[in-house]
Amino acid sequence: MTTYGSFPGTRPRRLRTTPAMRRMVAETRLHPADLILPAFVREGVTEPVPIEAMPGVAQHTRDSLKKAAAEAVAAGVSGIMLFGVPEESKKDALGTAGTDPDGILQVALRDVRAEVGDELLVMSDLCLDETTDHGHCGVLDDQGRVDNDATLERYAEMAQVQADAGAHVVGPSGMMDGQVGVIRDALDQIGREDVAILAYTAKYASAFYGPFREAVGSSLRGDRKTYQQDPANVRESMRELALDLEEGADLVMVKPAGPYLDILAKVADAVDVPVVAYQISGEYSMIEAAAEKGWIDRDRAILEALTGIKRAGAQNILTYWATEVAQKLRRDA
Repeated sequence: MTTYGSFPGTRPRRLRTTPAMRRMVAETRLHPADLILPAFVREGVTEPVPIEAMPGVAQHTRDSLKKAAAEAVAAGVSGIMLFGVPEESKKDALGTAGTDPDGILQVALRDVRAEVGDELLVMSDLCLDETTDHGHCGVLDDQGRVDNDATLERYAEMAQVQADAGAHVVGPSGMMDGQVGVIRDALDQIGREDVAILAYTAKYASAFYGPFREAVGSSLRGDRKTYQQDPANVRESMRELALDLEEGADLVMVKPAGPYLDILAKVADAVDVPVVAYQISGEYSMIEAAAEKGWIDRDRAILEALTGIKRAGAQNILTYWATEVAQKLRRDA
């Protein structure tokens, strides 16, 4: 009889033997409070409008948005990030609907705050792309280029009207140089030192945004490569991070999440503020599409993707599955 002695003496598989063992030694755990729900509200509709490219996601009416916010509260989700979709006729070169107190996003902010109060962090997308007729995130100059400093003036005004409408957190996503500092000053000038800034610090010019364009009814002509970051670059993100922190960012974000886990890990290692990651529309739609084809296990893939994002360093994750996953986590706790 062959004698094997004590080899192998170390057996990592002992810690994988049963579900209870694996649960006990898990190093990364998802919690409902980790999650933030992005939500779209569309002006002038009487029923939610399904987004074809994002199965299971819709452009909300004001009433269905309030219901979604209440469901997120009940599930234990921490926040809801609102995107407003104005009527096409209200889009213009300056994105006027974005600073109109009666614009759809400001109306939705008031609705949701009235519905959930402080039980859910109400966050607002602070960008012009949904409200401009050219679809860019800023004001264009006479040569059709995004004018950084003219755009900052619009962002300052947007921050103030969003704060007045009830935003707990504003999320400047346009990637203009100096945006965090200008927004912080604008908020402080009206006595809204309490409103936090979630800086879209590393926002890449990604191909994975495609379905989002349908979700917000984008009018984009051209691309955003002159202001969003080049997917090839790492040091550029760290430079943006240093600037955002210096200008007063309260939280920082990496977007997209899945294709940029290396960036997420570097940012998380470098800061002492909360780090957020946005699992974007393309990431969502790929899993949903593959699951519909029967190629992957949908529920396992969703949890695996989110766990990977958290393992890389995200404290909070924007995901279109936020409420669904939070409900599942509470059931399984």
